[in-house]
Amino acid sequence: MTDIAQLLGKDADNLLQHRCMTIPSDQLYLPGHDYVDRVMIDNNRPPAVLRNMQTLYNTGRLAGTGYLSILPVDQGVEHSAGASFAANPLYFDPKNIVELAIEAGCNCVASTYGVLASVSRRYAHRIPFLVKLNHNETLSYPNTYDQTLYASVEQAFNMGAVAVGATIYFGSEESTSPD
Repeated sequence: MTDIAQLLGKDADNLLQHRCMTIPSDQLYLPGHDYVDRVMIDNNRPPAVLRNMQTLYNTGRLAGTGYLSILPVDQGVEHSAGASFAANPLYFDPKNIVELAIEAGCNCVASTYGVLASVSRRYAHRIPFLVKLNHNETLSYPNTYDQTLYASVEQAFNMGAVAVGATIYFGSEESTSPD
């Protein structure tokens, strides 16, 4: 077993014994088996969203703990598939990405529309899908931060996804774009 204190060195006591006094813990929404009922129930989210959130929290090895373990594999579009998967070419195949998430006991697998759509009929009922709706590309120079939509919420819903994700580079010129 690794000795954490030894790895942290002279800062070990400060780091391991720290107690935040700025915000009392009773003012925080802490994880727990009842997170959706306790924190999200009294807001304006539709019942279908609450059901999907509960599905995320009740799937995988962390089910019922209030914690999430999401396998994110959406880098192929932004960084090229070769840069992302050359070391493990097995994961060029979307089936293997989803099977890895299932075997690892993840609450969810997050990836591009194309990756998840290609295996949705086989796996959407076995593990929750989170569809990344937009992507940047970092193949050109200089880098830009213009996220392009590759999918819609409706497309994600139709494939059985329980969640969607998007990246916004706050502060970039494109961050205020309505697209």
